[in-house]
Amino acid sequence: MDNKMNTPRFRNAIVRMPCKNMVNGITSANLGKPDYNLACRQHDKYIEALTSCGLHVDILDANEAYPDSTFIEDVALLTSECAVITNPGALSRKGEEKDVVRIIEKHYKHVEFIREPGTIEAGDIMMAGSHYYIGLSERTNKEGVRQMTETLRKYGMDASTVELREVLHLKTGVAYLEHNNMVTAGEFISHPVFQEFNLLKVGGNEAYAANCIWVNETVIVPSGYPQTKNMIASFGYRIIDVDLSEFQKLDGGASCLSLRF
Repeated sequence: MDNKMNTPRFRNAIVRMPCKNMVNGITSANLGKPDYNLACRQHDKYIEALTSCGLHVDILDANEAYPDSTFIEDVALLTSECAVITNPGALSRKGEEKDVVRIIEKHYKHVEFIREPGTIEAGDIMMAGSHYYIGLSERTNKEGVRQMTETLRKYGMDASTVELREVLHLKTGVAYLEHNNMVTAGEFISHPVFQEFNLLKVGGNEAYAANCIWVNETVIVPSGYPQTKNMIASFGYRIIDVDLSEFQKLDGGASCLSLRF
């Protein structure tokens, strides 16, 4: 893995509006049901943040058939060389990816697919240069990891596996901010695979803020976590904080709400 590669610049993002049925989404957070109207306002602010980072944002309509469909990141991995359509591990999310393919095909010549019995959600995949860390989780199985790894290698990239013990998705607790800087929380702070990076360690009471995203030298972080915000800012990044409280109630974070490429 080469962490000294030229810093990538994202130009586009794809998001999906929250649906009214999001109140019935999958969750283990025990924070109550989300407020749909507030979630829509927060989502609008999230889109504004992406736009302010120089991205063109395609906005897909809500899909009431899938309560968790606003978490669009899970259904595809968009790389510099290809797009990979995933196969979600949660039964209620299977099929969610189908109507995302059309817009992805407008941007990508090479579109690959993960097939059964492989399952994988892109919330378990973190890019660091041309290397991809893939979390082995309840939603991402070994066959999904195998297929994704083979696909990435086909296009000149590589991958390695990180077994998860405590969190839903890999990017729940780790975020790569380029320049060899890695935000970590919980089980990932001491994980041996990440010790080659400069670790920005997030305390337990602010662990949710570890799910942040780098977009063209700006880092979008959830609001309400001042220690994490200040720590990241001290490394020279521009910071935009966005209230994501209603998505947190569904185990969702900043990375979950968009596909960035």
